[in-house]
Amino acid sequence: MTLEGAEGLEGRVALVAGATRGAGRGIAVQLGARGATVYVSGRSTRGRRSEYDRPETIEETAELVTAAGGRGIAVVADHLVPGEVEALVRRIDAEQGRLDVLVNDIWGGELLFEWDSTVWEHDLDKGLRLLRLAVETHAITSHFAVPLLLREPGGLVVEMTDGTTDYNATHYRVSFFYDIAKSSVLRMAFALGHELGRRGATAVALTPGWLRSEMMLDAYGVTEETWRDALAKSPHFAISETPAYVGRAVAALAADPEVSRWNGQSLSSGRLAQVYGFTDLDGSRPDAWRYLVEVQDPGRPANTTGYR
Repeated sequence: MTLEGAEGLEGRVALVAGATRGAGRGIAVQLGARGATVYVSGRSTRGRRSEYDRPETIEETAELVTAAGGRGIAVVADHLVPGEVEALVRRIDAEQGRLDVLVNDIWGGELLFEWDSTVWEHDLDKGLRLLRLAVETHAITSHFAVPLLLREPGGLVVEMTDGTTDYNATHYRVSFFYDIAKSSVLRMAFALGHELGRRGATAVALTPGWLRSEMMLDAYGVTEETWRDALAKSPHFAISETPAYVGRAVAALAADPEVSRWNGQSLSSGRLAQVYGFTDLDGSRPDAWRYLVEVQDPGRPANTTGYR
């Protein structure tokens, strides 16, 4: 089934947990573009910033969802606080009576991990907080949201991570704490697939490729319009993708009546683009994880021919 042949998402209700920026925002907007009602949660609001101290807000994400054609509803929530997550789910139940898609995209670790830092060198408090933000939040959210999602058959849970199961199994990812966090989320999707599949729902793990998030663009000193200027510093950035790309991957999964075929699996935006036929905003189909294995990791010169 291609994207063009897929149904819309009108009447469907989604929760994108951790939708303030990056992949979460991209997913929320693309679900909205297909007509879904999307609850977007996060900590950064117009009245108060999180420790990220960045300008993106959860209210802005909701407005983007609505502008795209859906209905965006912003809810301020800290997904480390069970009471706040429970209240969020109860609100969705009271207002909609259903939940069709849950996207666990809570992360919050960009300011906490240390590149190539061993477990004994890494700041322990930061490492442990990273694990809480990346793993505990997902468990708390699923605990409260999955019962509502199971009320109707065909529900979908998407666990967002960095890296596929195959790639992460054989590659050290950044540091001890980062590696464990991202691999744990992959295993969460596998476990949820076991628990949900026999109850009429589907769980998958999904990774974008090299994401041109707001923070990544800022790190390179470029914008979405000028992102190619970063190639002088980092040539392999040529394989990068916008948050809309992984957003379209989630929208395609949510609209697929045969989505259960993916239950428990580890997926990537690039792989799903080949199956469903969607593209990134520029019309390309970057396949970052194949590129990493075949070009970047072996030390070959940057060349995206055949990879996007």
